[in-house]
Amino acid sequence: MLTWLQRDSLHFPPLERALRDPNGLLAAGGDLSAERLIQAYRHGCFPWFQDGQPILWWSPDPRTVLIPQELHLSRSLAKLLRQGRYRVTFDQAFSEVIRACAAPRRYADGTWITDEMQAAYLELHRRGIAHSVEVWQGEHLIGGLYGLAMGRLFFGESMFSRADNASKVGFATLVQHLQRWGFALIDCQMPTQHLHNFGARAIPRSEFAQALRRHLDQPSGADWLA
Repeated sequence: MLTWLQRDSLHFPPLERALRDPNGLLAAGGDLSAERLIQAYRHGCFPWFQDGQPILWWSPDPRTVLIPQELHLSRSLAKLLRQGRYRVTFDQAFSEVIRACAAPRRYADGTWITDEMQAAYLELHRRGIAHSVEVWQGEHLIGGLYGLAMGRLFFGESMFSRADNASKVGFATLVQHLQRWGFALIDCQMPTQHLHNFGARAIPRSEFAQALRRHLDQPSGADWLA
């Protein structure tokens, strides 16, 4: 039975109570306060819902992750990175990146990054928890992504691209920095061929929960303005 969250409590049900169909639906309701979002990621779940739906919280099994040291770069992408055709920055245009991620996609029906979601993650950015990666061509923002950094874990949320391979350059650059900063795992949430090409793989939810316990409170060497 699906658990409905109360606004006066940040408690989430055990991950093992998530539904199998649809895979990983754990709870509904509550709100998108910064405190609840932080608790959700620490617990192993994340919000994902369409405009007009109640807030839905998910913890799929298996979970798609990328170990930074297992990053795979195609020859063409490695060449593009060496060429330095695009400029990559961190935390220079968070609001622009999340708005671009929320923009309508050709093959998507609406967006799950609602105005309410954008406001919630902007607050996490102000608190130094949510971060953006920007890809520039000259002065034009042509790609990027955003997510959360907690301990030695990075929780990826969404990316966008307005030029060939722009989001790939941003993601690969991020992963290379996470390697140097000592991050242990990138949460990719759900599988896509795009992420699989980078070396992402599926692990059991129980293994993901162990990674949370092991790495959430460990310091990293991150410098988001590097």
